[in-house]
Amino acid sequence: MRALVTGGGGFIGSHLVDRLVRDGHHVLVLDDLSHGTPENLAPALATGRCALAQRDVCDSRAVDDVVVPFGPAVVFHLAAQIDVRASVVDPAHDTRVNVGGTVAVLEAARRAGAGHVVLASSVAIYGVSPVLPVTESSPTEPLSPYAASKLAGELYLRQFARLHGLGGTTLCFGNVFGPRQDAHGEAGVVAIFTDALLRGRPTRVFGDGRNVRDYVYVDDAVDALVRAGSGVGGGARFNIGTGVGTSDLALHRAVAAAVGADAAPELAPARPGDMPAMTLDSSAARDHLGWAPRVSLPEGLARTAAWARARLAGTAG
Repeated sequence: MRALVTGGGGFIGSHLVDRLVRDGHHVLVLDDLSHGTPENLAPALATGRCALAQRDVCDSRAVDDVVVPFGPAVVFHLAAQIDVRASVVDPAHDTRVNVGGTVAVLEAARRAGAGHVVLASSVAIYGVSPVLPVTESSPTEPLSPYAASKLAGELYLRQFARLHGLGGTTLCFGNVFGPRQDAHGEAGVVAIFTDALLRGRPTRVFGDGRNVRDYVYVDDAVDALVRAGSGVGGGARFNIGTGVGTSDLALHRAVAAAVGADAAPELAPARPGDMPAMTLDSSAARDHLGWAPRVSLPEGLARTAAWARARLAGTAG
C-alpha cells in the first residue's frame, strides 16, 4: 500500500511512519520541517520505503505536485498548527494552516484517487464538558481558534465524503505522550516534566494541580490511526483515549517515579482558559475499529523516560 503522512516528521507522525514502513507499506512524508525533523525519520528513510517531500501543506500547488504522482491509497493528515496560545495571538495563521492546509490536502487526495483520509483532531473541540467522559455525541464547544480550526477541518472532511465520495475518518485524541515529543514550546506536559526532572531543573504545575487529563501513549495513538486507515468512512469521528483521568500533581509524581527523581513541583497561578477536567469515552473506537489502549501510563512513562535519558546521553534514535 502507498500511504501519505502529512506532518510525518513530527512526534506522532514519525511514529506512524515507522509503523507503516514496518508493516511493509511505501510512505511519502509531506512536512515543511517547521517542527518535525529529518532525524525522526532516519530509520524509515534508511529502509528505502519512505521518502520525504519538504512542502508547506498550505501551498496547494506544491501539495498536488507531489501527492498526485505518488497516488496514495490512504492519506494520514497530521500536519497542523498545534499551539493554542499562538492561535489566540494569530488566528489568521492558525486558520491558514489548520483549515486551508486541510482543504489543500483533501483536494490533493481527491485528485490522486485516494480511497481514504484519516484526520488527526483534538479533544479541544469539546471545550468544557459538564459530563465526563465525553462521547462523540457530546456537544462541541471550541474555546480557542485552534479548537475551532480543528473542528472546521473535520467538517470539511465530512463534506468531501458527501460531495466526492472520499472516505474519511476523524480521530479525536486525548493527551498523547511518548518518545520524540518536544519538551519546548507548546509541548506535552509529560515531555516538559521528563526533560526538566532529568536535567535537575524546577518544574511547575498551574493552579492547584487538580486539573485532570486523559493520557494515551503514542504507540496506542498510532495503532488507532492505522486501524482507521483501513476503511471506516463517511467522516465519522472516534475518540481515542483511555477514559482514565490523571491530575497534574499525580502525573508529576508518576513522571518523577519513572525518572527516578525526588522533586516536588512549584505551584504557579492558574492559566486562563485551562480546562478543569477532560476524559474520553473510546467505546465507539473499540466497537468500530477494534481499538483499545494497551500501554499503561506507568509503562508509557518508563519508555518515555528511557528514551529521554538516552537522548541526553546522545544515543537516542
